[in-house]
Amino acid sequence: MGFIFVYATVPNRKEAERISSLLLKKRLVACLNAFPVRSMYRWKGKIEKTSEIVLILKTVEKNYTKVKKEIEKIHPYDCPCITKIKVEMNEKYGKWIISELK
Repeated sequence: MGFIFVYATVPNRKEAERISSLLLKKRLVACLNAFPVRSMYRWKGKIEKTSEIVLILKTVEKNYTKVKKEIEKIHPYDCPCITKIKVEMNEKYGKWIISELK
């Protein structure tokens, strides 16, 4: 089974909890980490500096499309960052993730 982390950014803790709760309730992710970051990016010709929350959502490859669509549906940004990172993990943790996605 292919494991992935879905890396996504959101504007604040409230949005992080809203998106995370939805994905956990739908069993599309087994768990996640959320932490504050300082982001800089070019948007509409201007350099932006802002605080955001990074989500690292832990799931399996086959769930990526569903996770991405669910995030896109409720994300407040016009152009949200939603990326997939393939990962390897220890067997016991991997089994736990799979059990949480059923």
